[in-house]
Order: sequence, then C-alpha cells, then structure tokens
Amino acid sequence: MKSIMDRKLALIIGLQAFLIIMLFWVLVFYGKDEYEASTHASKDKIEAPNRVSTKQGLAIITISPATQAQSDIRTNALKASTHQGSISSYGNVIGIDSLIELRTRYLAAKADAQVLSASLARNKNEFTRLRELNLDDKNVSDKVLAAALADTKSDEAKVFAAESNAKNIADSMQQAWGDVLTKLATDKNTSALLQNLIDYKDMLIQITLPFDAAEPAANSHVMITPTTASSYTATAIYLSHSPMSNATVQGKTYFYHASTTTLRAGMQVKVLSLSGTHNATGVVIPATAIVWYGGKPWVYRKIGDSQFSRLPVNTDTEVENGWFYQSKLTGDLTSGDQIVSNGAQLLLSEEFKSQITNENED
Repeated sequence: MKSIMDRKLALIIGLQAFLIIMLFWVLVFYGKDEYEASTHASKDKIEAPNRVSTKQGLAIITISPATQAQSDIRTNALKASTHQGSISSYGNVIGIDSLIELRTRYLAAKADAQVLSASLARNKNEFTRLRELNLDDKNVSDKVLAAALADTKSDEAKVFAAESNAKNIADSMQQAWGDVLTKLATDKNTSALLQNLIDYKDMLIQITLPFDAAEPAANSHVMITPTTASSYTATAIYLSHSPMSNATVQGKTYFYHASTTTLRAGMQVKVLSLSGTHNATGVVIPATAIVWYGGKPWVYRKIGDSQFSRLPVNTDTEVENGWFYQSKLTGDLTSGDQIVSNGAQLLLSEEFKSQITNENED
C-alpha cells in the first residue's frame, strides 16, 4: 500500500515539474517578442535626426540656429585682400674663363691694329713725300712711287683685318656675355669689378626668373644661398641681362655679382626672396576654418541661416593667422562669404556620421 502511495506522489511531482518547465518556455517565447519590440521602440526614440541632404551633387548640412549656438559654431565674413607673391628662382655661379680669354684676344687684336695703324701712317707720309718728288721733274721714279703705294695699301688691308678681328671678338663676347660685361672686358683699363671677378673676390651669378617676372631695377639686389647649404647667404647685385638661357631652368636670365669668396663656379644657388610682378587679389581664410579630409584642406561655407556646404581650398600661400586664397573658378570663395571659423570639425563629423548611418541601413 505504501509503495502505491509513493508512486502516486512521484507521478504528481513529475507532472508539476513538467508544468513548471512548460510555463517557463511559454514566458521566454512571448517575452522575447516584447523585448525586441521595446528595444526597437527605444532605438527609434533615441535615433539622431539626419541633418545631411544632397543638392546639385553637394552635401548640405542643416543645423538649426539654436543648435549652432549650443555647439558654439561661429562664422566670419571673408574680407578682400591682396598679396604680393614670391617668385621661386634659381641660378648658377658662372666661371669667367672664356670672358677673360676673349678679352685677351680682343686686346691683342686691338694692339695689332694700333701697330699696323702706326705703320700705315708712316707709309702714307712716305708715299706723300715720294709723290711730290715724282711730280717735281721725276726726282723719284714711278717705280719707287708705286712700291710706296703698295706698302700703303698693304698696311690699310692689315689694319682693316686687325680691326675686323677685334670687332668679331667683341661681337662674340656680346653674344655670350651681354653689353655690360662686354664693355668691361673690351676696356683697356681694367675696372675694379672686372678685377674682383678675376681675383675671385666677386662671383658672377646667372639667375633665372619666370617669364612673367618684372625686370630687375638698376642696382637692385637679392639674397641668395647655395642649394646645398641654406645656412649661408650672400647679397647679389643686379648687373645686366644674360643673353644665354639656363639649360635646366627655363625663364629669363640675368647676371648678378656677389662679393663673396665662399661660392664657387658651377654651384647652384636659390634666390631667397623676390617679389612677384603684381599683387594678387583674393581673401584670407582663418587658420581655424580649415579642416583636413583625404589629405586636402576644406572649409564650410554658410549658404543659409541653417545650412552649410563643404568647399575645397588650397593652402599654398601662408600669411599671418591663415592662408591667402585666390578664387579661380565660378562658385569659389569670395569677399563677403560666411565661412565657419569655429566648429568646422563638428560639421565634418556630422557629415560623415550621416554617411556611416546610410551605409549601415543599406
């Protein structure tokens, strides 16, 4: 009898355990749907509004004035500005060996011409004397007179040849070295500048400028430095045009001279500062307005009370507190445009947060 009771009790306990397990799984099944529904509802409640739209291929960020004030997003109006650019120019230290060699040949030709001119003058006088004697009842024969005339004509030809040789040398000098250096080299009296160039107290430098650069003024000067030793600088004074171009750098060439014993013939130099031909007109972008994305600089322009768009700019010309920017295309930044000077990074984050959200939805 007792064993029958024990079996009934065990059966009742088993049924209770089965009912408990079934109730547990029923609760889990229905509770899962309610949990997921509540989770989605919660996400919908906290999802941030999409502030980015697209207009004519441009991303437009919409931020209400209240949110702008709360996020400390501030704008500044761009003002017109001018900037005188610097020209990048280079040069070479020139050896004057060929100039000295041409000078030597020129002076020798001129000396020969002077000697021959003296001989010509003497022979002319002799011919005049003999002609008078010949006319005076043939005191001198016609043969002697003819020989004197031949000597005179020979000397005239020799003087002409010597003068032509000297002129050809001067012309060659002018083709390679220009008017000023040719004048220095063809002067019999050696000038102080030429002597300094010969003694390596001064160095001759050929500097190449861009084709649109202004012509150097007389006695103007520039600062130069060797391209491999920027710690050393020297003052180079403008001398003249250079007729020959630079084989490696295209542009207009000029001769300068520098009082230095450090530079050597064949060295390359760089001009440290040289003003451009004219003032460029543009605007100055504050440094705080620049944001970097993809390795390029950008700014945000305000296009409405609540809208902003991102524009590419360049930072080639740095000025005090920012960068000078010159508009080149329609739609570029111009004077009066409002750009974000504080909070541009927040706008960039907002723009690309929207892109990330769209990618996740896809």
